[in-house]
Amino acid sequence: MADKEFDFSKYVASIPDFPEPGVIFRDISPLMADGKAYSEATDRITNFAKARGTEMICGPEARGFIVGCPVANQLGVGFAPARKKGKLPRETVSVKFQLEYGEAELFMHKDAVKPGQKVLIVDDLLATGGTVAATIDLVEQLGGIVVGAAFLIELEDLHGRDKMKGYDIFSLLKY
Repeated sequence: MADKEFDFSKYVASIPDFPEPGVIFRDISPLMADGKAYSEATDRITNFAKARGTEMICGPEARGFIVGCPVANQLGVGFAPARKKGKLPRETVSVKFQLEYGEAELFMHKDAVKPGQKVLIVDDLLATGGTVAATIDLVEQLGGIVVGAAFLIELEDLHGRDKMKGYDIFSLLKY
């Protein structure tokens, strides 16, 4: 049962000037290392997913796996990974997207999501929104219905929500 008073910020380490000067890195390792905090975070995202009739969880490499897999397990549904190039052995679909400095590409197996299947995108962090927008694109290429996206942390100053207009978004913490 979700504890409404749980303070997740106590389990996020803020590392100044990483990976470069002026950036504050929000490290979720302490949250994952604490069983109660990790379980509570998973419960909150699971409740969000249940309310949307989620039938599949999809997470981008690699932290989306860390957050999304326990949610999929709790729901009793499958997990579809969105991976980097060369990581999936069968036929894939892909999408290229812009990063802050350069371009990236994500891939999913062609049979990872069934047409009409209700999919929740889960990741650790919503920053600029490029990775999650690409993951949404992949799910929709396969005919899935994206019912929302859930994150442990949202960096509001980077306006990632702007790339996800029309989608229901849940964030445990906002910085």
